[in-house]
Amino acid sequence: MARRGAGTPFLLRLSLLLLLQLGGTLGCASVAVGSPVVSLGSAVMASCTIRSELCRGLEQGKVQITWMLDNEPVAGSQHQGPGGTEVSNLTLPRFNRTQAKLWCWVEWNGTKQRVGMAEIRAGYPPAKPFNLSCILNLSDYGLTCRWEQGADSHLPTSVTLKSHPSRCRRSRAPAVMGCTPQGGHSHCTVPRRLLQLYRQMEIWVSAANALGTAESEHLCIDPMDVAKLDPPTLQSIQSIPFQTDCIALAWEVARSNAHMELQCELRYRAPEDPAWALVTGIVGQAGTTQRCGFLFGTQYHFQMRCRRSSARGYWSEWSLGRNYTTHEKAPTGKLDAWWSARPAGAGGQLEVQLCWKAPRRQEANGRVLGYRVTLSPRRRGRDPRTICNTTHTQCNFSAPAGTRRVYLSAYNAAGESAATEVVLLERKGQPLAGLRAVPGGERSLWVCWEAPPAPAAAYVLEWQRVSSEPGRCSACWQMERDGAATAALIRDGIEPFQRYIISVYPLYKDAIGVPSNIAAYSKQKAPSYAPKLHLKSISKSSAELCWDPVPVEMQNGFITSYTIFWANSTAEVSSATVNPSLSSFVIRELKPSTLYKVHIMASTAAGGTNGTSLTLVTIVLDDIEIQFLFLTLGLIFVLLILLLICFQKNGRVKQQFWPSIPDPANSSLGKWVPAELQQEPLQGPSVREPGLATISTVTVLERAAGKQPSAWGKEPATTTAGAFPALPQPYVRQEGPGMPGRGRAAAEPCQGPGGSGETVQYARVVGDGYKGQQHAPPRLYLRSSSTQPLLLDPSPSPKPYENLWFHGAGPHGCPGDGGCPEEPPATFPLLQGLRISGAEELHDCRTF
Repeated sequence: MARRGAGTPFLLRLSLLLLLQLGGTLGCASVAVGSPVVSLGSAVMASCTIRSELCRGLEQGKVQITWMLDNEPVAGSQHQGPGGTEVSNLTLPRFNRTQAKLWCWVEWNGTKQRVGMAEIRAGYPPAKPFNLSCILNLSDYGLTCRWEQGADSHLPTSVTLKSHPSRCRRSRAPAVMGCTPQGGHSHCTVPRRLLQLYRQMEIWVSAANALGTAESEHLCIDPMDVAKLDPPTLQSIQSIPFQTDCIALAWEVARSNAHMELQCELRYRAPEDPAWALVTGIVGQAGTTQRCGFLFGTQYHFQMRCRRSSARGYWSEWSLGRNYTTHEKAPTGKLDAWWSARPAGAGGQLEVQLCWKAPRRQEANGRVLGYRVTLSPRRRGRDPRTICNTTHTQCNFSAPAGTRRVYLSAYNAAGESAATEVVLLERKGQPLAGLRAVPGGERSLWVCWEAPPAPAAAYVLEWQRVSSEPGRCSACWQMERDGAATAALIRDGIEPFQRYIISVYPLYKDAIGVPSNIAAYSKQKAPSYAPKLHLKSISKSSAELCWDPVPVEMQNGFITSYTIFWANSTAEVSSATVNPSLSSFVIRELKPSTLYKVHIMASTAAGGTNGTSLTLVTIVLDDIEIQFLFLTLGLIFVLLILLLICFQKNGRVKQQFWPSIPDPANSSLGKWVPAELQQEPLQGPSVREPGLATISTVTVLERAAGKQPSAWGKEPATTTAGAFPALPQPYVRQEGPGMPGRGRAAAEPCQGPGGSGETVQYARVVGDGYKGQQHAPPRLYLRSSSTQPLLLDPSPSPKPYENLWFHGAGPHGCPGDGGCPEEPPATFPLLQGLRISGAEELHDCRTF
């Protein structure tokens, strides 16, 4: 049941569509438009009427009508019409489509159906045809007319060629349809049966479409006046009389034109001629004509055409061509010659290079077979000796010294020309006052000069391409025979973008002028490439660049300047313009240790070309600065070496910086004993078992009151009353009991009140061997009253010793600020266990 309920709406819709479709075909709906063809851009009105009684299924319910223009919905107005009809009106204010379909739709219960359609076309009225022309073909006597159609009307248009035998007067007689063009062409042919020959006819073109009709201008013609005749046929061509420049030509007209009076034209030209020569006014029925002024030994091509004498018809096509070569004649005129001569050495000969121009066509009188050079002119019955016979236009030969004239002639199959005298003049005349050259085109140059002070008979212009081998002599010079000329156009061998050196020689009556030279281009452009930069030298603030000039063939013009561009890493760009004659440049004001990119641009008057980039880095120091730096360091090193040598050699200087420290162990006084102590017996160590070191005697030497110790080897001096004696200062220290002691002994003055402290005091210590040392020699420490320095021996001490007395009191009762030394010197083993008591009585001297 559910499935049946779901399918019911679809079936109802399908039934409704079928009913509407059937009803529509039976008059259910109708679409009407004001006009199916309208002008493009005009308004279009349409209406759609629905008759519900004829549309089964729409008898009840609301009907909604909609419009579609092609696939685009448009809005219309709907209302109820008479007889229970539903009407929808539509107005399109501007119809801008050339063709469209307008659809009427009915919508009922959400379903849409097309019930009517009208097709609308839009365009313009037909344009007026123009340029009507007709031509009569005598082969079938059909009149073919052509015209040009105007703008497209976007509507189907019919075109008809019409005619009327009205003798160019308006007539009420109906026009005769001549022809209708096929396939959209703009021409058609009126058959012979519709034409009236030798009578005036009115012909025009009519174009019509749904929006109107247009006609061309009416053409009033006699079909025979526009007839195009068949061309004539050339029969023969010959020279008359022989050895002249005249010819006789015969022809025959076409059979279709035999009954007409004809007017003909003849044209001819040689292969070298740029245009045809035209001969007019030839009567066709004559069949022959004569013409003079032809060149000897030249091939010509002839053609002919004709038309009616009324001169209102068309010319026939040109006839088939016919070639004819006139007879030859001996060359005439003088040859233009140019030369250069130089002595051939000790042989008395003259080397001559002679060049000449080939004779002009009107002077050659045929094909030149060769040229002959002689040293004397030809006389009757006697031919001179020929020194050069060639088919080229130059010759090198040797002539006797002093030769001033040679004779040049040309010959062909008909004979030889008169000899041209060539005078070998010296080049010592006056040069031209001024010379310049300007382009005459891409392949020509105008050369202009100022007339020389002396009148010239002629001028010779010589040119050649720079840095290229010159070609044949005839292609690089020319002669101007007019002595009053001040300009000449040169064309031979001139190419654009190539440099030429041009020389102009004035020819005087008895000499040749010194040449004037100038360089020129017929056309310039930018160089093919720029030169490549090379780094020649560099410093911290400048760089010298050099380059090879661009080859002349690649310059394409005159180099006006070189421009150097350089930029650093921060894109600071600078440039400088260099004269084109230079090939190097120095860039200044650069920053030290900086990277730069440099390139060069070569410029002509027509543009410039950039070269490849060169990367360079400036240095930190210049060569002079580097040399100065190394020189300074070298001087400093030498001074240091000298100072070290001075320190080693000079003891006073050495003593100031490295003073000697007294070493009692190595002193020469270590074994010295005063005389008064020599009487005292010294007790040696007794043999006993090893043990602690035992001090046998400690003697403190004092100076008696009022006595001054005498100097070494002198009597003691009397001291002043009241003076205090200098007390000996103990220099003995002993570690505590039970510790392995090592003694240190030294002596320095201990100053008392009024004492001087300059005298060095010594003490003698005698003791047994230290800890099992057997038979150790006794060590003596004696007092000395010497005022001399203790140690003058420069030999170094094996170990350093300290004056313990002058150290401040440290921890544990040690004197001096530096504290007690932890170990006595190893060189004084008997003092390691020494302790001195009763040192408090030594006035200001402090005990250990």
